[in-house]
Amino acid sequence: MGQKVNPVAFRTGITEDWKSRWYAPKKEFATLLVEDQKIRSFVAKREYKDREGRPIDPAIARVEIERTRDEVRVVISTGRSGIMIGSKGEKSEELKQELQKLTGRKVNLVIEDVKRPELVAQIIAGRIGEQLVRRVGFRRAMKKTMEEVMAAGAEGIKIQLSGRLGGAEMARCEKQSQGSIPLSTIRAKIDYGFTEAKIAQGHIGIQVWINQGEQSEDDNNGQNAQKSKASKNSKRAYKR
Repeated sequence: MGQKVNPVAFRTGITEDWKSRWYAPKKEFATLLVEDQKIRSFVAKREYKDREGRPIDPAIARVEIERTRDEVRVVISTGRSGIMIGSKGEKSEELKQELQKLTGRKVNLVIEDVKRPELVAQIIAGRIGEQLVRRVGFRRAMKKTMEEVMAAGAEGIKIQLSGRLGGAEMARCEKQSQGSIPLSTIRAKIDYGFTEAKIAQGHIGIQVWINQGEQSEDDNNGQNAQKSKASKNSKRAYKR
């Protein structure tokens, strides 16, 4: 199964924590689930600009959502927090107001820095996309990225590109890998990222898998997921 599913979803509840943490009645669950997806899509597709007004990638790694009765807490982990916060916090306040208008609820926005962005698959996928938009050769971009990630301390990386690669008339899929990527080993910390690069020939799908090593017991995500696991023992004893 590890070869066929999202590596993050495969480990959620075992070694990875949930990205949405809230409870809701059955009637409200579907509405809030769709609202979570709208928040994530809005944050990902929103245009961010630097101080000179030029578009720039904020290197968003993940968006976590927590809900209470009074507000929605949105935690954005990014490799370029300065772009999203602004010099005096005006950009983060602007994003907060936009999210409140989108959801119609009070939003508590938290922007966090990623400790090691060079090992986060979603950020690496975005960097490859930027190179493809600048018309860098796709094989060169893949090879250069893999060398940088392995030099940063990763135990393995796999990159897969799909689309009209190199301007070809027929779409195809091409992948390169280096090191070890044990997708079926649950204790392995496999980070996964996906994005699309919009080039003149069409969209190029970019998938990245990064092996960050083995999950340790001291990892907070692993502890939270273990606490949330349901007991294997039956609560009711049946007699035959």
